[in-house]
Parts: sequence; C-alpha cells; structure tokens
Amino acid sequence: MTKTAIVYWTGSGNTEAMAQAVEEGVKNAGGEAVLQLVTDTNASDTASYDRIALGCPACGNEELDEYDFEPFFQELLPQLKGKKIAIFGSYAWNEGAWIETWKARLEEAGVTLAADPVKAYSYPDDDALEACRSLGAALAE
Repeated sequence: MTKTAIVYWTGSGNTEAMAQAVEEGVKNAGGEAVLQLVTDTNASDTASYDRIALGCPACGNEELDEYDFEPFFQELLPQLKGKKIAIFGSYAWNEGAWIETWKARLEEAGVTLAADPVKAYSYPDDDALEACRSLGAALAE
C-alpha cells in the first residue's frame, strides 16, 4: 500500500477542503494518506514520503503563504526530486497565476509532477473537488 503525505496551509478553509478531497482520492485508489497542516510537520518528515501532495492558496501578490508555507517549501524543495509530487490550492483574485509560478519552481528544481496542478476559485466547486480526488488517485497509483 502506498503512503502519501498531504501537507497544506489554509487561511479560510478553501484549501483544507481541497486537501480533504485529495485524501479521499488517495484512499479511494487504495493508498494510505497522512493529512497535515504545514505547521504540524516539517520538511524532513515530509521528505520521508515517496508521494507528496502540497496545498497552498494564493496569498499576497500571487505567492505562497510567506510565513509558514514558503519557508517549509524552500527547505523541502531540494528533497523532492524523484518523488511523486502534486500541488493544489485556491485563489480569490486575478487568474490564479501563483500555481503556474509554483509549478515552474518545481520544474526548475528537476521535479516532475504526477498530475496537473489543481486550482479553485474561492471555495472549491464540485468540479474542483473531483479534480482533487483525481489528483489524489494519480499519486496513489
């Protein structure tokens, strides 16, 4: 059985709902998931998993959360190469460009995503939640 870490930061609960849907997708595909707020883990523990889903909403000027998530991600990034990785999050302004910037940072570090990133405008609708479940299933396969 595969074990996937799902680590996220949320400000309003939108990205948390997405993380829970990713967890459902992993479990529905026969995998095991550990769902954690970024403040409840660290980069070393997260890097011990071969499959990792990371969730963070757009903050500030289309950026990752600068206080908790960004420092965690910077420490984790060099340890992600060769692992199955997926990213997701919500946004409430602009076009959600932060996720493309995030994806590019991963690719520049030599990380290949297991699935296309999932973004949701504000609270995830049914289509976004289903996309999160599919993202979880892709990690578990």
